[in-house]
Amino acid sequence: MDSPLGKILFITLGCAKNEVDTDRMRALLLAAGFAEADGVDDADAAIVNTCSFLASATEESVEATLELAEGRAEGVRSCPIIMCGCVPSRYGDDLPEQLPEVAAFVKADDEDGIVGVVADVLGISVAAPVLDAGAMLRTVQGASAFVKISEGCDRFCAFCAIPYIRGRYHSRPADEIVAEVSALMEQGVREVILIGQDTGIWGSDFEGDQTLAKLLVRVAEAVRPYSGWVRVLYLQPEGMTDELIAAIRDTPEVLPYIDIPIQHCSERVLKAMGRSGDPEQLHALFARLRDEIPGMVLRTTGMAGFPGETDEEADELYDFIEAEEFDYTSVFAYSQEEGTRAAAMPDQVDEDVKLERTQRLIDLVEELGFSATAKHVGERVKVIIDGVEETDDGVELIGHTWFQAPDCDGAVHIQSGEAAVGDIVTVDLVDSFCYEMVGTIVEEA
Repeated sequence: MDSPLGKILFITLGCAKNEVDTDRMRALLLAAGFAEADGVDDADAAIVNTCSFLASATEESVEATLELAEGRAEGVRSCPIIMCGCVPSRYGDDLPEQLPEVAAFVKADDEDGIVGVVADVLGISVAAPVLDAGAMLRTVQGASAFVKISEGCDRFCAFCAIPYIRGRYHSRPADEIVAEVSALMEQGVREVILIGQDTGIWGSDFEGDQTLAKLLVRVAEAVRPYSGWVRVLYLQPEGMTDELIAAIRDTPEVLPYIDIPIQHCSERVLKAMGRSGDPEQLHALFARLRDEIPGMVLRTTGMAGFPGETDEEADELYDFIEAEEFDYTSVFAYSQEEGTRAAAMPDQVDEDVKLERTQRLIDLVEELGFSATAKHVGERVKVIIDGVEETDDGVELIGHTWFQAPDCDGAVHIQSGEAAVGDIVTVDLVDSFCYEMVGTIVEEA
């Protein structure tokens, strides 16, 4: 759709939280009268929403911006670049001199002013949309939507720069969250994924007894008329309270899919990270979850090569993951992030050792994950259709079921049958490959 104000290209890098932020900026600009561009060739301005969680992510964000600038320079159309999100939040004061190719920089906290920034860059006058406090603005298309329930983080883990980028932890009010979920359901979404830096402590900064468990019950009520699903990501071990476990177990709309990034299991390494726990406590937690929520799926995260990590501690993490047999595990090599406490720690692990330990863990978790996926063959499940693709063999439906988080895990591939994006269909899982499943639609009477 053309617009007299201009067309904007949106490029998002990083995590699901950035996807939500980009979507809000898109909604604000569309509400102001701009249109979305299909590519740089028809864009009047480009917004690059960046990630800076790791040095590699920062480099990717800068490289993507420079590639865009180079492509623009080779073309005939002017397309000023606006860099948003984590990189400006982390390095804002230094960026104008270092990246003269960029027309404007917008920190994460300032993204609601994106309409004014774009107008200034284009040299036009635009009336920004008038919003109520916390107004829900989304443009989500598709069957699943991420919903942020908090911003910032108070943990200050030694390896992490997020508190310095996103600020201190603050929960989003429950009424705003529920209103957004209800609106998303009305426009065709069938699964909401609640995200934040530390979802388990949602509500702890409010007065009164507001908890994630109570929020889940309210969100479940909002999706129930649509037969919708609720998934929650980024829980921490300390957040798994009796109340939360019961809410996940006893609320049908809340999927028994639990994502708990442990990072490590060694008590000494965890303490050095600024985290808590030890192997015995973590084994007990996962045993309890499996006992109280039978058949649930577990996702975690492990970090290899934290400063001072010994061969014995690396083996301890390997053995822990092997014993727990997680369904999904993300593995990262420790990254020496500027401004974090860990970056200044002695005994930085040699890069070759870090990579060897990382690859060893990846080999393990893939073996475990592929096996866990294969165990679902023979099950009859509900699948949300996420896309319809044309292949050499005909139309293929691609969706996901309850044990597959969108953009994280595998998918279900259905090679015959008719359905549209957003439909929920009953499927027999007949085969698997890696993290992917193959299914056939069950014709229900």
